[in-house]
Amino acid sequence: MQFDDSAAYERFMGRWSRAAAPEFLAWLHVPPGGNWLDVGCGTGILAESILQHCAPASVDAVDPATAQIEAALRGAGAAAARFRVADAQQLPFADASFDVIASALVINFIPNQPLALAEMRRVARAGAVVAGFVWDFAENLSPSGPLRDALRRHGIDVPATPGTESSRPGALHALFADAGFEDIEARSIEVCLGYENFEDFWQAQTPSYAPITKVIAALPETERRRLMRAVESSLPYRPDRHIEYCARACAIQGRKPAAR
Repeated sequence: MQFDDSAAYERFMGRWSRAAAPEFLAWLHVPPGGNWLDVGCGTGILAESILQHCAPASVDAVDPATAQIEAALRGAGAAAARFRVADAQQLPFADASFDVIASALVINFIPNQPLALAEMRRVARAGAVVAGFVWDFAENLSPSGPLRDALRRHGIDVPATPGTESSRPGALHALFADAGFEDIEARSIEVCLGYENFEDFWQAQTPSYAPITKVIAALPETERRRLMRAVESSLPYRPDRHIEYCARACAIQGRKPAAR
């Protein structure tokens, strides 16, 4: 999946990322003053949260999509964090450069996850924390879950999210263990958010880069309108007609073994 539309990504995932990031960072229990690396930084949301909540000495952040880095450089974290285009599978940093390496909503999308974890371990200092969180796609508990459920009920074959199986807690634990990390811990993070109305929901949930959007766009107009009505009627509404539901993320952390 190519996240080359930063505005659509921000509209789709920004609110969810901003809600999950502080809870994830608090769980890491990292002392202030460390050098941080944000891998797969997107539009800069996790980096901004690190700056707000963790009192870091420095924050570097990388993402393979130029459009995402350009958006991050326009954001609130640009004055204090260093953003650059780079691939998680080939990090442009020297060995043992960072005290904390974190990633938000990234690991399942990386083509070669063991290579990326090996790179994170390489640039981590002895005893450094390496951590990340991803949506629980395997249980259909991502922010797009309600839309996916509605599409399936409508008889539409919904494309699987890349790395769905690797979003499971057991798979994440095995990935970190195979990479040689120790003191591995996992937990779930639940985020409950709302949309003002169906239009707000629909616009956010159908970004240009998403495979679901392409499936919907390929439908005849009459079928597409019928689908939208079916989705609208199936969503969880509050009494004020705002749409509200919860998503769940799987978080993982481990430490690079101390030098012996």
